[in-house]
Amino acid sequence: MEGWRGAWYVPCLASHETLQELCRKENLRCKSIGITNKSLKSYEVEYLCDYKVEEGKEYYLVKWKGWPESSNTWEPQKNLKCPKLLENFLSDKDEYLSRMKEGKALKVRNSVKALKPAVADYIVKKAKQRIALQRWKEELNRKKNHKGMILVENTVDLEGPPIDFYYINEYKPAPGINVINGITTGCECSDCPAEKCCPKEAGFILAYNKRKKLKIQPGLPIYECNSFCRCGPDCPNRIVQKGTQYSLCIFRTNNGRGWGVKTLQKIKTNSFVMEYVGEVITSEEAERRGQFYDNQGNTYLFDLDYDSDEFTVDAARYGNVSHFVNHSCDPNLQVFNVFIDNLDLRLPRIALFSTRTIKAGEELTFDYQMKGQALHLTRTDVPH
Repeated sequence: MEGWRGAWYVPCLASHETLQELCRKENLRCKSIGITNKSLKSYEVEYLCDYKVEEGKEYYLVKWKGWPESSNTWEPQKNLKCPKLLENFLSDKDEYLSRMKEGKALKVRNSVKALKPAVADYIVKKAKQRIALQRWKEELNRKKNHKGMILVENTVDLEGPPIDFYYINEYKPAPGINVINGITTGCECSDCPAEKCCPKEAGFILAYNKRKKLKIQPGLPIYECNSFCRCGPDCPNRIVQKGTQYSLCIFRTNNGRGWGVKTLQKIKTNSFVMEYVGEVITSEEAERRGQFYDNQGNTYLFDLDYDSDEFTVDAARYGNVSHFVNHSCDPNLQVFNVFIDNLDLRLPRIALFSTRTIKAGEELTFDYQMKGQALHLTRTDVPH
């Protein structure tokens, strides 16, 4: 709607598809959500809901995209031009029956005239989950600002996207906390590293070797070149700030640990993998939230105590892929403090680097209680 000085925007309480269904139900046109005179009469299969045989002919119950479920219709198989959706339907049916029979007599025989309600209900839930996860994947990839793609996978249960999680690419500071300290100078190097490059000015060595792999020990900080440095984007001292370079998959674990993250590409030893981001809050606020999280049996509080214990990162509601990385006592990721455009020792950025070669398809993990020399970063959590 138009306001006094331009357009005003308010959150929508209904999904895009729900709005389309309401428009079709009331025979209303709304070009902004794709409901025009032409689309009011269009029919596209969204998913298949049920199956039956009548007079020797096979029929499938069709949910039409953008139409309410009350508009579902039975259609003969010959009319269906959606081989992938049909494949999903049959796969979901067989999966359900396999679980119910514990691997014994699995498939519905051709002589079966109709599916049992429980089977059809499961198929619909799986179809809705598949759509929801696809939308979530698209949302994550719209919001991320790094090279690597994000995939989503759940072959374990009917869990859909988290309800109260918002993807961010960098720290979200609470009011009164400044994560950019107004740095106005950078190195004058034309070819980093040099004698007066950022790490040396801070009293430390360059963190990366010529192959842009980490060469320092856990506990030592990383000082990267910042936005005021003379060097360009190809500077070998700009690694974390470029974001995740690997395609990763948020997947549902099969051993009760909830969501996890696996890499879809090989990751070499000492490579930057991802940052840990979230809301930056005071330690006092973290203590208050921690009591609430403890009652839920789940917390994502990561203390920033490299130099002091004034601030904490809370990735419970706001975070990136690292929100879903699980704990391990034998992790393949290690935590490091990073300083780029903020040299405030109380507010380092948190980067996760590989401790060894990680194969494609392998789950990524780090130790929530990990500590190293001069490193005092902790994240307390329980398997989720």
